[in-house]
Amino acid sequence: MNLYEKLRAVQSALKAPKGQENKFGGYRYRSCEDILEAVKPLLAENGLALTISDEVVMVGERYYIRATAMLTDGDQVHSVTAQAREPESRKGMDEAQVTGSSSSYARKYALNGLFCIDDTKDPDATNTHGKDAPQKQPKPKPEVEAYGHDYSKLTELCERSAAATGMTVDEAKQAFVSTYGNPKHMNEAKYRAVLLAFESNIESLEGANG
Repeated sequence: MNLYEKLRAVQSALKAPKGQENKFGGYRYRSCEDILEAVKPLLAENGLALTISDEVVMVGERYYIRATAMLTDGDQVHSVTAQAREPESRKGMDEAQVTGSSSSYARKYALNGLFCIDDTKDPDATNTHGKDAPQKQPKPKPEVEAYGHDYSKLTELCERSAAATGMTVDEAKQAFVSTYGNPKHMNEAKYRAVLLAFESNIESLEGANG
C-alpha cells in the first residue's frame, strides 16, 4: 500500500475517545495525548512514523503557535498544520505554561486534520468505553438568564473565532473567558468594550488568514 492507502486505513480504524472533562463548561473533550495514545498502535501496524513540530509565528501583533503533524512511510510524506494564539496571560500560569497550552491546542488540531477527527460530532462522546455508568452529557447553559447579558453577539464572535483558529465553539468560549475574564463579573459597559476588543482581534486573524 502507498502512504495514502495506509493513512486511510488508520483513519478508518482510529477510535480516540474524549477522555478529558471540562468542569467549567460541562463537556468532555479529547486531548493531544488521547489521540497519540490511540493512534500509536495503528501507526506501528501500518509501518508509519508520526512527528509533530512547533514554530512561533506572529500574526498582526499577536503570537501564534503553529504545529505541523507529519506522517511518513519512509518514502512519501504527508503533513497538516494548525495554529493557536497565545493569550496575553492566563490566570495561574507562567509564560512557559501559556506557550505549552497553546502548543497542545495547535498540535491537537493538526492531528484532528491529519486523521479526520471531528470534535463537534464524535460518537465516542456518548460511549461509556466499558464503564458501568454512562458519561454525563453536556446540558445547554442558560447564559442570558444566569449572567444578565445578551449573549447573541458573543456567540457569533466565538463561532468566528473557532472558524479562524480551528477550535470548537466551546473551546473558543473557554479561550474568551481565559483571555478577557468571565462575563458574569462584568458590568454592561465593560462587557461591550470587551466584545469590541474580541471582535477586533478576530478581524485581524481573519485578515491574516486571507
